[in-house]
Amino acid sequence: MARLLRMPEVAANTLEATLSEWLLTEDAEFADGDAIATVETDKAAVEVPADGAGVLVRTLVGPGTTVAVGAPMALIASPGETVADVDATLAELGGTAAPATVDDPDAPAPLAGQTPPTDVTGPTDAGQPQPAAPAAAAQEARLEAAPPGAAAAANGTPPRIMSSPLARRLVREHGLRLEDLTGTGPGGRIVRDDVRRAVAEREEANASSPSEPGPRPDRPQRTAEWEDVPHTRMRRAIAGRLAESNRDAPHFAIRGTARVDDLLALRARLNAGDGRRITVNDLVVAAVARSHARVPEMNVVWTPDAVRRYAAVDVGIAVATDRGLVTPVLRGVETRSVSSIARDAADLTERARAGALRQDELEGGTITVSNLGGYGIEEFTAVLNPPQAAILAVGAARKEAVVDGDALAVATVLHVTLTVDHRPVDGALAARWMAAFIALLEDPLRILA
Repeated sequence: MARLLRMPEVAANTLEATLSEWLLTEDAEFADGDAIATVETDKAAVEVPADGAGVLVRTLVGPGTTVAVGAPMALIASPGETVADVDATLAELGGTAAPATVDDPDAPAPLAGQTPPTDVTGPTDAGQPQPAAPAAAAQEARLEAAPPGAAAAANGTPPRIMSSPLARRLVREHGLRLEDLTGTGPGGRIVRDDVRRAVAEREEANASSPSEPGPRPDRPQRTAEWEDVPHTRMRRAIAGRLAESNRDAPHFAIRGTARVDDLLALRARLNAGDGRRITVNDLVVAAVARSHARVPEMNVVWTPDAVRRYAAVDVGIAVATDRGLVTPVLRGVETRSVSSIARDAADLTERARAGALRQDELEGGTITVSNLGGYGIEEFTAVLNPPQAAILAVGAARKEAVVDGDALAVATVLHVTLTVDHRPVDGALAARWMAAFIALLEDPLRILA
């Protein structure tokens, strides 16, 4: 029996999400659990799985459209079922395309066969949103759905390059051109992986020809003295959360210094075998979780009515991506082996940079580890990631002169800074936690216990 595919609630209390890409074409069959579409929240791209086998009869919203949770996105049918009158079936099911807004200014019009919503807005030359012309949108949809060259034949202009909103966003961020890319998506559509492949090829070429550097990947090409780069949903989310943190969470920072020669020696021993490589950050994350287990009053978050203390220790790891900073969360770290932490941290980091994290992997936790040691930064202070109660900033391990008894010596030293929410965590408590953490770094065999 035909039914509607609705926008899922991809995260708790989410009111809307943006359809990033249809992974199937109309009339395509799918099996139970197959991914039908990708939707984006503020920080993650989430695949929408099928809850049973069927056929994608008609899509109701186009890529780049922000859709309310529960609103219809497509009409699907059971395997082998023929929907004789799609419009009548949609009317019976209440499947008129829901009011929506286009999040990406370059997002394509609804796909062929759709009923374009009349309140979709887009930018004008003056920068003010204006109602889109339904007839023009429908014509553009038909041209985009047609084979390559059909658009040129219809209006005498070069054919439109089909690409997903996420791919266009990445193209802008990396200073590339759609015209230079080859699409591997349905119908030659340029998708995220095509852009990432082009970025990798450019970086490889730049590495072999350092005298001719390509465009900076972190800065768009400039055609004037300055250029406004529109905020992405993710950048808005990051800005909002950090502003909220500084505004609503009274915080303070304490600093600690640990001698980590034994920690580095332990890491070398752990990596001497054929197993997964252990990083210094993996050992730091393990030590953070063990410290929370020893000082459970730190494993908390502030709520309006109570200080909520958790039984398990969930630790966020800050990951820099092309789109901004994300903090996927490792679960139950206090009871896990370092090799298990290393395996899952590597997986989360890889999928974070590919934009393939699930929303639930970005939620929870009471503390985040932010490590800039790989950039040579010796010491810094990180901003709280609400509603977490703490964030640990980790610098680079460096050789320094230290006092050993009454004599000077040389040791490898690691500087760390703990920023805490003063509402659930007092200074004495933070100091007890820091002492426990430094003790673990300096006697690292206890991290493995």
